[in-house]
Amino acid sequence: MQTIPPYSFADFSIYPLTMLPPEISAEDYLKLRAQPTPPLLLDVRQPWEFATAALPGATLIPMGEMTSRAHAELDPDQPIVVLCHHGARSLSVTMWLRREGFDHAQSLAGGIDEWSRTIDPQIPRY
Repeated sequence: MQTIPPYSFADFSIYPLTMLPPEISAEDYLKLRAQPTPPLLLDVRQPWEFATAALPGATLIPMGEMTSRAHAELDPDQPIVVLCHHGARSLSVTMWLRREGFDHAQSLAGGIDEWSRTIDPQIPRY
């Protein structure tokens, strides 16, 4: 019987660093925001939603405009955290971005609602 040898994390160095999980928690994104070069925060909600509740520094590109604006306005090499209301639209956009070559895109799990509940209650919930 052949056994599979144990592996170490060094064995994964053959994979590109783009193999990020598709979602990032609010807590983990909070840590990334504090870094000297934080990821781009891409808000894919509608303008009225953005006006109702937004995170500082977010770039608004509504989901319906993504296909026409992404390649012109976003850097495929830059880490991007995609944000929506509850996380469904942002996950959909994240997966589309990854198929388009934006390998460092991640969706903020739970969206701005999760952010408001767990990180900053000053952000209005709607």
